[in-house]
Amino acid sequence: MKTIDELLAEGVDGKRVFVRADLNVPLAEGLITDDGRIRAVLPTVKALAGAGAKVVVASHLGRPKGAPDPAFSLLPAAERLGELLGAPVAFAQDTVGPAAHDAVNGLEPGQVAVIENLRFNAGETSKDDTERGEFADQLAALVDVYVGDGFGAVHRKHASVFDLPARLPHYAGYLIATEVGVLKKLTEDVKRPYVVALGGAKVSDKLAVIDQLLGKADRLLIGGGMAYTFLKAQGHEVGISLLQEDQVPAVKEYIARAEKNGVELVLPVDVLVSTEFPDLKTKAPANPTTVAADAIPADQEGLDIGPETRKLYASKLADAATVFWNGPMGVFEHPDYAEGTKAVAQALLDSPAFTVVGGGDSAAAVRILGFDETAFGHISTGGGASLEYLEGKTLPGLAALEG
Repeated sequence: MKTIDELLAEGVDGKRVFVRADLNVPLAEGLITDDGRIRAVLPTVKALAGAGAKVVVASHLGRPKGAPDPAFSLLPAAERLGELLGAPVAFAQDTVGPAAHDAVNGLEPGQVAVIENLRFNAGETSKDDTERGEFADQLAALVDVYVGDGFGAVHRKHASVFDLPARLPHYAGYLIATEVGVLKKLTEDVKRPYVVALGGAKVSDKLAVIDQLLGKADRLLIGGGMAYTFLKAQGHEVGISLLQEDQVPAVKEYIARAEKNGVELVLPVDVLVSTEFPDLKTKAPANPTTVAADAIPADQEGLDIGPETRKLYASKLADAATVFWNGPMGVFEHPDYAEGTKAVAQALLDSPAFTVVGGGDSAAAVRILGFDETAFGHISTGGGASLEYLEGKTLPGLAALEG
């Protein structure tokens, strides 16, 4: 895989360089609530612009249905990118139409433009190779060189991720090079003990990675909504907690395999429960109660790990040499249910281990809960991509850059 440093050594002055970024930032009423993904691509954009390239940044945002939708416009992301760069950023109101061509043609060396949401064109996400290829051809006509730096999208076989690199000289940006280097530390020559903390809502989202980790990790800590399927598999009452009943047989098998393989599987010993889900808009007090994990009342819902579990998980992380964390321990967006996620984040900071926060909600939680991002070994920008890499899958966007 060629890197951006090789491209810079070859020279980019005056060249039109397409940067496939991941500007898929969360928005609330048109305002960005977390600009972490925009910040992540800054080193690549600054290096290219500083070397005289005409930089064309492209990304998706949300899930528009292959047509323009103002709710998913990249304009707020483009404006924020300009603020962070401290320089004007041109914005094209289409992807490959007249506005995009005008924006690119109007660039001087060292300037940056952002084109509109790639998913406003049905060809970006099409499962038809020909349709994707036609859109990739249109994108290729805008530029001279491709730089892949949207790690959060490399697990997608989309036109700008998979098809476009085949049509242009292609290189990995700084973010992707960093992400791949970190993930190799979690899969090749891992320093032990290797501890993985998994949370989030659905156990089905994590089954494949659990399957892989049962042969690689020394210890698995389970929290979040997925923990209740594990507790159910052990025969416990989980009340009205989030439960994937259809996954109970698979989880039972994984519990047995963990024991057989000598992998320590650690589940909550107590949880915070309530009869109703908290109001995340008003953050009104929820007044939860703490119960043993095997004694959840039938009319109650588990919403965070309890104080004893927090202590237990912190102790299980304390002696680790390598830690991967993906998924919050509870409904961290509400202050009454944020302590479990805070405890895991703090335990990572207190540990001497190489710590990796696996993107998605975990990365958002780190920022929302006020932790210093730089204190962690690495915070990934791609939760789904990180998990699929750990599952051993071939990621289309990485394969395209290696081709």
